[in-house]
Amino acid sequence: MVSSTALTFVISPGEKSCFYADVDGQGEKVGFYFAVQSGGSFEIDYAIMNPDDVVLLQGTNERQGDYIFTANKIGEYTFCFENEASISDKLIDLDIMVESEPRRTLSAQQLPFKDHTSALEESTHKLGGLLNSIARTQKHYHTRHHRNYSTVQSTQSRIFWFTVLESIVIVVSSLLQVWILKTFFSRGSRRFKV
Repeated sequence: MVSSTALTFVISPGEKSCFYADVDGQGEKVGFYFAVQSGGSFEIDYAIMNPDDVVLLQGTNERQGDYIFTANKIGEYTFCFENEASISDKLIDLDIMVESEPRRTLSAQQLPFKDHTSALEESTHKLGGLLNSIARTQKHYHTRHHRNYSTVQSTQSRIFWFTVLESIVIVVSSLLQVWILKTFFSRGSRRFKV
């Protein structure tokens, strides 16, 4: 059984946001994915803590992360983001997944687990793993697309304002040249009259 939470949120400058996931049993897999979609230089600080507030993972100035770890304690795990070093809002995609796999317990006389599963169960398990891999790859490409789109918009804005500035400079220099020529010829015509 898999429980998952995916969301997109904005974190303001100087703000800290935390999210929580409950783990009901030891040995459950916890998947954690985040990506900064826009804002500043696409970097954020994060920390993951277990129920005893011990830091399991942390990073500074990270653009994205994709982690899977095994929960060794039952309770509420904390996923925090800090935007204290930046002066701009950050848009962040977040996905937290807690996976509880039903595990068969075998006695010493029973055959290994592989002999108990059918070919269909094995291929279903492999397909599930491949689909998870594809979903994570799609998230990665979505993040790259969004960042590249943001860069293109920023470049277009800079080109527009540079073009406006260049046009103003051309008009001002043209007017200045006309004024210089008028004053030059008006002074020159006074010399010939004398």
